[in-house]
Amino acid sequence: MTEHRLYLLRHAKSSWDDPQLADHDRPLAPRGQRAVAALRKHLTALADGPELVLCSSARRTTMTLAGIAAALPAGVDTRIEDRLYAASATQLLARLHDVPDEVGGVMMIGHNPGLEDLADSLVASGDEDAREAMAAKFPTGALATLGVTGPWADLAPATARLETFVVPRDL
Repeated sequence: MTEHRLYLLRHAKSSWDDPQLADHDRPLAPRGQRAVAALRKHLTALADGPELVLCSSARRTTMTLAGIAAALPAGVDTRIEDRLYAASATQLLARLHDVPDEVGGVMMIGHNPGLEDLADSLVASGDEDAREAMAAKFPTGALATLGVTGPWADLAPATARLETFVVPRDL
């Protein structure tokens, strides 16, 4: 049975300094930039990383991606997709179903509530403390790492195992 890994990363804290700015165009706040630096350090320590990154086209998600890029494997396939902006859990899951099965690891960088709802729906088992922390809150900059068995096309609610859940303040 094929083993896959899914990294669900909520963008880092965004700025609300300019009330005239469209939601899609909001940049990272200074706190978000600090969180991205901590995430980059954390990701550098991982033994393996994603082969594919699917990132919302919003400025705060692309800035999050740019901030962690140095920690991602060389040659990672990165796709910035408009359809991931404000996507529901159902839409995010549908996008994952389109991932070729030979891709072993996928990182999805997106937004709440869709990303949190997706994580909550997928996780059926895993580290109990991590599951409780994730269920309590999926804050900006949070990263859930899920183990998935079987083809991406078969990914469904209650089929994944939560391996880790980290938030910037704990890094």
